[in-house]
Amino acid sequence: QVQLVESGGGLVQAGGSLRLSCAASGRTFSDYTMGWFRQAPGKEREFAAAIRWSGGSTYYADSVKGRFTIARDNAKNTVYLEMNSLKPEDTAVYYCAAKHKYSGGYDYTDTRYGYWGQGTQVTVSS
Repeated sequence: QVQLVESGGGLVQAGGSLRLSCAASGRTFSDYTMGWFRQAPGKEREFAAAIRWSGGSTYYADSVKGRFTIARDNAKNTVYLEMNSLKPEDTAVYYCAAKHKYSGGYDYTDTRYGYWGQGTQVTVSS
């Protein structure tokens, strides 16, 4: 069982930066692949970034590649999403998600993660 709490969202102008944090508790953090997803009103929830449980591999949606960076600090049970060069189309609720390394059969871009945070709003003004 894992509980996830996001923080760091807010209002930023286009071209600016934000750093989101996701604090995890409940189980061994290092056993979980962590992902960030986002959802704008009226749209499907979409994959943004993920980092493997082993920590060495990261994955990004084409829409954020080169602008966003995902990282984890296992000592702090926290995963981060550094967002740079933000665009109005990045406006969404951002969700942190966790998937145990033994949970199976789905790609890291799939929304079928076992645990989700409550979301944090990111608004990018033009």
